[in-house]
Amino acid sequence: MGETNQNANKKMNWALLLPNAIFLTIGNCGGPMVMRLYFIHGGNRVWLPSWLLTGGWPINFIPLLVTYFLRRRKEGHAAKLYFMRRPVFVAATVIGILSGLDNYLYANGVARLPVSTSSLVIASELAFTAVFAFLLVKQKFTPYSINAIALLTVGAGVLALHTSSDRPEGESSKKYFMGFFMTVAAAVLHGFILPLVEMTYEKARQALTYTLVLEIQVVMCFFATVFCTIGMAINKDFEAIPREAREFGLGETTYYVVLVCSGLLWQSFFLGSIGVIFAGSSLLCAIIIAVLLPMTEILAIIFYKEKFTAEKAVSLVLSLWGFVSYFYGELKHSKEKSETQTPETEMAVDISVTTPS
Repeated sequence: MGETNQNANKKMNWALLLPNAIFLTIGNCGGPMVMRLYFIHGGNRVWLPSWLLTGGWPINFIPLLVTYFLRRRKEGHAAKLYFMRRPVFVAATVIGILSGLDNYLYANGVARLPVSTSSLVIASELAFTAVFAFLLVKQKFTPYSINAIALLTVGAGVLALHTSSDRPEGESSKKYFMGFFMTVAAAVLHGFILPLVEMTYEKARQALTYTLVLEIQVVMCFFATVFCTIGMAINKDFEAIPREAREFGLGETTYYVVLVCSGLLWQSFFLGSIGVIFAGSSLLCAIIIAVLLPMTEILAIIFYKEKFTAEKAVSLVLSLWGFVSYFYGELKHSKEKSETQTPETEMAVDISVTTPS
């Protein structure tokens, strides 16, 4: 029975992992592209795109309401409206405020760096996630995961070789390097946030369901949005939006479409992130983000006419190699674990049958 339940849990985790990995892919590739589009065509606010990173949080109420009404039909008035307890709420609040700060740092980087250069975020984020995952959640490393981290980090770091030629026209060295260092700071902070979310799951002291994960997502994004809303109010971004829309290079209507799409895409990223952490681990989430780096590069080449350099080709090969290495190791580890557990299970059954009553 224990083995059957374990297999069922594995299937459930893989079933959750796939759609959340898709959400993560859509948000991770589309979010930076749309945010950069805002800056390229005349957008010059920083708190506004920071706000959009988590401002789409109300969309999470749709699946939460669906699951609530399903519980209501089954359980009647005894169905709970929410499952989150106070300790988890406090943890999600703290992570949300940190995420708001991370949003601001990241938006500053995207404002000053081209998409190809902002990929350095991924290069350092994976390494920081691995370190913080080891410290916070005692992440165990295998030769395959270590190989994957090394390949993905080197593959992303190779892109640094051509950053000097990617500096936008008319931008000073001071602003460029300020954007670079703020991007790295965002990577450090996000590398800390991912294992912190995983630790919150482990220390929840209550049944961890996907519904609870969605509730954590809502609280995190709400407080991150509040943090950025305060920044927008101080910087008078709300007053500047109508004027900026009129002056936007692609037209006023397109301006608002860009803002809405940015909010939806980034919410897809955050939803996918916490889902992958729930179904897998914070390290797996960082590895998926890292392997999506070449895809973002290719999209930048197609839509923003950025050059496809030899460094980008090498990065693509190394990133895919690291991704395959990680999942091969995970599948091999799962197979070995199931093989070692099977004899023990069978022995336990034999003992229970032969033991006299």
